[in-house]
Amino acid sequence: MGKNQHVVPSKSGGWDVKGAGNSKATKHFDTKKPATDYARKISRNQGSELVVHNKDGRIAQKDSHGHDPHPPKG
Repeated sequence: MGKNQHVVPSKSGGWDVKGAGNSKATKHFDTKKPATDYARKISRNQGSELVVHNKDGRIAQKDSHGHDPHPPKG
């Protein structure tokens, strides 16, 4: 399983895609939508989680593309 991918607000404006634990961004985007789309592709390929943050840094959304530790029941 690969690193979880985070979409986070950039200090210089726009949005960054970062692998969990990485200090540098994998890629920078001007808007959130293309950053989320790019991070989703990476997380699907790696079988990891996609974590999308709001401008204030709080988690807005999570998508699991791998082995979900808490799969839905039913």
